[in-house]
Amino acid sequence: MSSAIMHADAAGLVDERDVLIEIAQHLPDVISLGLGDPDFATPAHIVAAAKEAMAAGRCDRYTPPAGLIELRRAIAAKLARDNGIIADPETEITVTTGGQEGLYAIVQALLDPGDEILVPDPRYSSYDAAIGRAGGVIVPVPTRQEDDFDLRPAEVERRITPRTKAILLVTPGNPTAGVIAPAHLRQIAQLAIQHDLVVISDEMYEQFVYDGAEHFSIGSLPAMRERTITLNGFSKTYAMTGWRLGYVIAPPALTQAIRAMKASISIAAPAISQWAGIAALDGPQECVAQFRAIYDERRRALMPALDAQGFTYGHPYGTFYIFTNIATTGMPAFILARKLLEEAHVLIFPGTGFGPAWSDYLRLSFLQPTPVLMEAVARLEGVLRG
Repeated sequence: MSSAIMHADAAGLVDERDVLIEIAQHLPDVISLGLGDPDFATPAHIVAAAKEAMAAGRCDRYTPPAGLIELRRAIAAKLARDNGIIADPETEITVTTGGQEGLYAIVQALLDPGDEILVPDPRYSSYDAAIGRAGGVIVPVPTRQEDDFDLRPAEVERRITPRTKAILLVTPGNPTAGVIAPAHLRQIAQLAIQHDLVVISDEMYEQFVYDGAEHFSIGSLPAMRERTITLNGFSKTYAMTGWRLGYVIAPPALTQAIRAMKASISIAAPAISQWAGIAALDGPQECVAQFRAIYDERRRALMPALDAQGFTYGHPYGTFYIFTNIATTGMPAFILARKLLEEAHVLIFPGTGFGPAWSDYLRLSFLQPTPVLMEAVARLEGVLRG
């Protein structure tokens, strides 16, 4: 297939990942290591709370565009407890219809045409489309496999110009599974203060860190509350991707603009999902620890299996992905991904879906039981040896 079928952007080009998903729909027995959709059921106590709210008639009307105050208070308590972030539920917290809407509303509310935003490379490409539609200019900040895809403050600093408006941080990172070291976050915070920049901190995968890595919220640092926008949600932590529930923490003036943007997109997040979110935050958290332990077991099984194929990768300190260097195959990522799908019925996303420079990488998710992961690796080996 022509390399013209490559990346989704504001111009509406076809995404390689969409091409692969379309092919996969017509194949039998596909093992998906592509999508970032947890394979667990939403915990029972969260589902029960949603059913109770529905039966009690609490889901029949729009909620305020900012979200139920009960949920915003639960989010504020969670932030203070887990992240060291103090946020006013009345003026600084907005409930969104998933993290995707949250990131879109943030970018539209923050950026003016011509504003530059520093974005780690590789990155979750939905930011590209949102930034493009706001008229913003992406300035990629490279990360490296040899650094386990940590973000070097010096790389950030050398790309700051008079047109820089914001710095985007994604930690733990999609697609790289890298975690930005707390010391680096502190240095980046000083750069933001020095140059009067806004920091967008995407912390969707905060609960899934391994091997002694630490998740640290930059918004908890002194003088950062007034210049940090934190994006988080329920999809990954509580296996609630289908519930479409996220939240944004921002200074009051930015919160007003984000709420206005959110209201124009979807009015309010679904009431039933919001009541479920309250149960998720206020209820037992053992389910999160169980998810983390299972992901870690899968991660530990997958790494040596990839090692045996001669593949390398930055150490996956977070998320449920491994960003795998496949340069030894001699095939560009999309060509290899399509070959694996058509011949082995294994769906994996090419690195070029996360930035054009990453044609030597595949992003593998480990959102399958370990025996299924091992079957996928065996199929992959069969194609490569064939």
